[in-house]
Amino acid sequence: MGEKQYVVFKIDKEEFGIDIMKVKEIIPYREPTRIPNCPEFIEGVLNYRGNVIPLINLKKRFSMGETELTKETRIIVISLNDREIGFIVDEASQTIRLDEEQIDPAPDIITEVDRRFISGVGKIDESRLLIILNLHNVLTDDEKNEIQKIEI
Repeated sequence: MGEKQYVVFKIDKEEFGIDIMKVKEIIPYREPTRIPNCPEFIEGVLNYRGNVIPLINLKKRFSMGETELTKETRIIVISLNDREIGFIVDEASQTIRLDEEQIDPAPDIITEVDRRFISGVGKIDESRLLIILNLHNVLTDDEKNEIQKIEI
């Protein structure tokens, strides 16, 4: 069976995972430059290594409330369709390896996060679950097109 490694991050008390191969870097939170007429969950843009990247607040994207900025708030820079995007999360804590048999498909009943965002649920131990995100579905095609147009 195959093993995959995931970057673990938190939104509120929930733990989420992103395939480590999609993650470019995890950086401390920096205040973005606001862009008018963007969807509410796009906080603005950031200069990341000479490139302008959009910042998506995952807490807002998943309708989980407002983000309270702390010293633990992080930006996870990912590559999606040849474009770098930053995800604002409450905390990025660790990486973890999971075997395929430790990952179940997304359950039929999902409470906090829309089912389309989730590719599976990892079982870390008896009391700890990891919600594994499907990065390609975090944004709709229209939202991806809108993000492609964001330039300064």
